[in-house]
Amino acid sequence: MSDDPPCDVLVIGSGAAGLSLALQLPAHVQVTVVAKRDLCEGNTLYAQGGISAVLDAHDSVDSHVRDTLDAGAGLCEDEVVRLVVERGPHCVGWLDAQGTQFTRAADGTESGFHLTREGGHSHRRVVHAADATGRAVESTLVDRVRASPNVRVLEHHIAVDLIVNSAGKGLPRQCVGAYLLDRATARVAAVRARFTVIATGGASKVYLYTSNPDVATGDGIAMAWRAGCRVANLEFIQFHPTCLYHPQAKSFLITEAVRGEGGRLLLPDGTRFMPRFDPRAELAPRDIVARAIDHEMKRLGAECVYLDISHKPGEFILEHFPTIHAACLGFGIDMTRQPIPVVPAAHYTCGGVMADHRARTDVRGLYAIGEAAYTGLHGANRMASNSLLECLVFGEIAAADIARRLPGAPEPPPVAAWDESRVTDSDEEVVVSHNWDELRRFMWDYVGIVRTNKRLARARRRIALLRQEIREYYSNFRVSNDLLELRNLADVAELIIASAQRRRESRGLHYTLDFPFQDALQRRPTVLIPDSYAPPDETA
Repeated sequence: MSDDPPCDVLVIGSGAAGLSLALQLPAHVQVTVVAKRDLCEGNTLYAQGGISAVLDAHDSVDSHVRDTLDAGAGLCEDEVVRLVVERGPHCVGWLDAQGTQFTRAADGTESGFHLTREGGHSHRRVVHAADATGRAVESTLVDRVRASPNVRVLEHHIAVDLIVNSAGKGLPRQCVGAYLLDRATARVAAVRARFTVIATGGASKVYLYTSNPDVATGDGIAMAWRAGCRVANLEFIQFHPTCLYHPQAKSFLITEAVRGEGGRLLLPDGTRFMPRFDPRAELAPRDIVARAIDHEMKRLGAECVYLDISHKPGEFILEHFPTIHAACLGFGIDMTRQPIPVVPAAHYTCGGVMADHRARTDVRGLYAIGEAAYTGLHGANRMASNSLLECLVFGEIAAADIARRLPGAPEPPPVAAWDESRVTDSDEEVVVSHNWDELRRFMWDYVGIVRTNKRLARARRRIALLRQEIREYYSNFRVSNDLLELRNLADVAELIIASAQRRRESRGLHYTLDFPFQDALQRRPTVLIPDSYAPPDETA
């Protein structure tokens, strides 16, 4: 790879954000897309709910904006929210034109799409493909990318670090590509690029229980931080209220739409409890529902609560939730006849690498889009089905900005080859697996749905020790996929803890028993600045 000529655009990540960007660049632009596993593997593939957009005559942009701002608990950036919401219908239309098989309305509605409603939304505005929207979107984009002659795909490669040149301390930094580990050959080589895009998704694998696939290890956030980018709002980790609770059900999400279509949350004795916590009951935003479930489980010592939609006709359930129905049946649960056992699980990273309205980061030539980015859309809590929307909108915005800048972008200079002359093969892989387990468990125990000063201080001490061990290990042994993911998880965990300690109030997804109320004076994003930060160049 390092001997190859540079590409125009290097896209690290292959979800909805990265692939939609690659497809919307001009056909003459040479693009390289990096996928850590198969091209389709990532959070997009597993998204069940849908994409929120104003597609109904009774809905409005203003209503969608208000709902998003309300869910974000005062920390959304109004201008960004409006920008994203206004572009929603266009992005859905673009996906439809690519061949995405969305569920159609049976009653001849104006848009032609069947629209559902999810938590936090005041209208039906979620376009979907049954209950497997992410799979429909991802498979469509993957097929289009594989057919694009200007896009080179590198599957089973993981980025080690960004390659950044600097003219000196305090001067603008330039990203010229990244070092990639080929997981098949265990070799590291450089890929040079005029522009590099982080589209690596979130970091929910930092927690013991998560709805995310194994690839969600915060790679892009950690690499951008090490490269000199600011990060923001990483204390706001969304815990999805309803993941299937079963010893053999790894990371299986029960979509928000089940509650949107009338599903009720019940205690083990069958008592409904959400109306006691919020007048919107099961349709309250996710942070409220997750905390209510957490509270009831701890109060009762219960292992789970239950989500019941069995009062609806069986035909309705099979039509709307075929994927969930089939998956639950595989574990002996018939959702047409009985409630589904559920627990909260880490689901979405609302903060990330700071990116402006053009998706540019603090490092020249480096963009961040999708879940890895902080754009100001989500604030202190992401509203359901705004995530795929953000991926599509900022994928399009970044593609347009890159296309405009490419004609004047110089070829990246030669870079140093990866140096393995002073490292050896590891003979202590148990260190990696042990540290991985320890990190995810103390993050769950101390930096989870409900936090305290004491818990955060404990987590801060433990992450400091772990990062020291990981640095020593990284310095002495050849890199591997597991080591790189552990290193990135540890970096992001430290950023989450530091962000949570700075916010001395409860707001949105960050809830602390020591400061249980909102503080108007803290109505601002939590921004962390790395030692290598230099002010971004605003002239390019």
